[in-house]
Amino acid sequence: MSDKIIRCITTDGAVVVSAAETSDIVFKASRIHKTSPVATAALGRLLTAASIMGAQLKQSNASVTLRISGDNSETGSVVAVGDSIGNVRGYIQNAGCPTEYYENGKLNVGKAVGKTGILHVIKDLGSGDPYIGMTPLVSGEIAEDITSYYATSEQIPTVCALGVLLDKETHEVLLSGGFILQLLPGADNSTIDHIEKNIQNLDPVTTMLAKGMSIKEICDKVLEGYEVEVLDESPIDYVCNCSREKVERAFMMMSDEDIRASIMEDGFATADCHFCNKVYKFSREDLEKLIREKERAAAEKE
Repeated sequence: MSDKIIRCITTDGAVVVSAAETSDIVFKASRIHKTSPVATAALGRLLTAASIMGAQLKQSNASVTLRISGDNSETGSVVAVGDSIGNVRGYIQNAGCPTEYYENGKLNVGKAVGKTGILHVIKDLGSGDPYIGMTPLVSGEIAEDITSYYATSEQIPTVCALGVLLDKETHEVLLSGGFILQLLPGADNSTIDHIEKNIQNLDPVTTMLAKGMSIKEICDKVLEGYEVEVLDESPIDYVCNCSREKVERAFMMMSDEDIRASIMEDGFATADCHFCNKVYKFSREDLEKLIREKERAAAEKE
């Protein structure tokens, strides 16, 4: 089954929940980046959050970029980009970082990411300057940091749950998913109390997925006691939007000297994509052609 994202609201308009299953997405990301177990968990959680947050954006060409920069981080920066469909891509600076576990056997993501640092949230709505938010990390476990971001930067009462389950022997991704619950202006104290009780009695996301629950059933469990309406549901995937044309445009923003300096001893210049690891190769002739095109475009503007 392919990954999906769903958005549900209580019929009284008090609570909205977005949930996503991202097992295939995180599996693909782990293969692309050859991540260690704890790096898989960190990147997987952030990819899930970016998918959900991206799908909440109303503009069709919008995107959200999440970047975690932890102090004394073993992972280095962790980045995930989600579009308004919920498709995502991401990378982790130190994909092979060492893996440590808590006493209960769970991956110690907080130590690897860094328990202090900054969560950057950049929302590009496709027109005008992007919105940039920055909040301190509260744990490095990512879900708590997303929750804190909404409370601090957007003043929206939020609960975020994220999980990645790996095979204990092979470290392959078995399951991944998460949800973001938010209270709307119609929520009163009784709603808050009810939701808090639901959350306290909730299994971890990967446990619910392991039981065979669909993301709709997870939403129903989160919103138990309420009538629930599905607002939208769609498939999601790991999608990189890099292209040779984009790399060419990047070259054309460089000076002629810098373009020529990028040519290696073998007569080629290369550009790597952080998100999918695809390598674009340009010959000396390719770059000289780009320089001529750049000069012609400049002449036409004069």
